[in-house]
Amino acid sequence: MRPPAPDLSATVLVAGASGLVGSAVVRRLRAEGFTSVVGIRSTDVDLADPGATLAYLASVRPDVVVDAAARVGGIAANAARPVEFLDDNLRIQTNLFAAAHAAGVDRLLFLGSSCIYPKHAPQPIPESALLTGPLEETNNAYAIAKIAGVIAVQSYRRQYGRRWICAMPTNVYGPGDTFHPTRSHVLPALIQRFHEARRTGAEEVVVWGTGTPRREFIHVDDLAAACVHLLAHYDDPSPVNVGVGEDITIADLARLVADTVGYTGRIVWDTSRPDGTPRKLLDVSRLRATGWRPEITLAQGLRSTVRWYMEHAASLTGQGRRPVPG
Repeated sequence: MRPPAPDLSATVLVAGASGLVGSAVVRRLRAEGFTSVVGIRSTDVDLADPGATLAYLASVRPDVVVDAAARVGGIAANAARPVEFLDDNLRIQTNLFAAAHAAGVDRLLFLGSSCIYPKHAPQPIPESALLTGPLEETNNAYAIAKIAGVIAVQSYRRQYGRRWICAMPTNVYGPGDTFHPTRSHVLPALIQRFHEARRTGAEEVVVWGTGTPRREFIHVDDLAAACVHLLAHYDDPSPVNVGVGEDITIADLARLVADTVGYTGRIVWDTSRPDGTPRKLLDVSRLRATGWRPEITLAQGLRSTVRWYMEHAASLTGQGRRPVPG
């Protein structure tokens, strides 16, 4: 079902505007001519506080909400802090949805994750695979929180007639990502490791796992474009996958990153470390049926991301934080 396109004068609130995805969505909305875009950060309002969230949305009175706020991290972070990944994300979602409903928000986009699908889902993974099997153990707490978000959106649609939707992105990367060898996701972690190895002249770089799992990656600017497109072209209770329709082995990804960074040493695989899900390739036929396709190839996106990282590496070292691109 195609909804009416949001008016360019509509007030669009983007939660998580300091993050990789949220900041890209804000940029995309403004580039497409939206004149009232409100990006909120944790310094603006604590979304884990129900009263503060309710008061903030009541004051802004947005017409549209994009929920890109979340606690995120790679395998190591998820394995080490499952309580926070479950609790923080449940609180953020619950509070934001309740406040959006109280403020009369009829159009909301909730950003989930491809990790909501079973560990051994059919490939490519269709949206119908949700809740059909066990989750990947290393990030099941985060996945459960995101699944709860999907059910909540569907419940608001069913009970109150809200035109709220869910998008499930594949692995996201791009300028402005979090770069840290253990706390970030696989691609920025690889960029950071290989850059540091090249800088110090290290003969080898150790990478977790066997290198055999396959992953799909979408550039954050493509994801932001898809989000804005879905607000104008999608209105269905089913989540919609957002990906590129192609994947790559972690081993091939590591070599591609090393080549892009300019590292020529050895890559050593620590097979005592977990691989995670064997493969995660999304079925993007539902998204393509709306008329959207990605524009940025992995090679193109990786070059721009590496260039951005090298320009900011000095300010990022040891912090696991990043300035947000303008």
